[in-house]
Amino acid sequence: MSGPHDFDFLHGEWDVRNRRLTDFLDADSGWEEFGATSRCWSLFDGAANLDEMTVPGQGWKGLTLRLFDPAALVWSLNWSSSRSGKLFPPVVGRFGPDGRGEFHGDDTHDGKDVRVRFVWSGISASTARWEQAFSVDGERTWVTNWVMEFVRRGSS
Repeated sequence: MSGPHDFDFLHGEWDVRNRRLTDFLDADSGWEEFGATSRCWSLFDGAANLDEMTVPGQGWKGLTLRLFDPAALVWSLNWSSSRSGKLFPPVVGRFGPDGRGEFHGDDTHDGKDVRVRFVWSGISASTARWEQAFSVDGERTWVTNWVMEFVRRGSS
């Protein structure tokens, strides 16, 4: 069951290897890869956190605000990019007993309604993996379109 310290693993500084599809809805569109750094810190005694990802090779930054709802026992993950300056609709979910976190929400991409899924997995003291997938058919199929591999800075 999720709790207010589920994302404590993410606090600190990370090097991030990004792979994302050039077209988020087309699994055959090809992948682009780029590096980034990320810094995450705790708020609300662990029941919230904020991270900022810097992507120097592409000239933008991303930000995620995560908030724990103690009544529903779920997290909302809220993303923004310096490219848009807007907050995207949140994805909501929790971590399971296996340590895997799964979060879902609704959004649009290129004018199409999409179901969004974030998955956190491979979590250790020095690594973590995040992936994003979109579904346009009611979650029957998913296109994984962005993967981030996190390695804690100074742990290599």
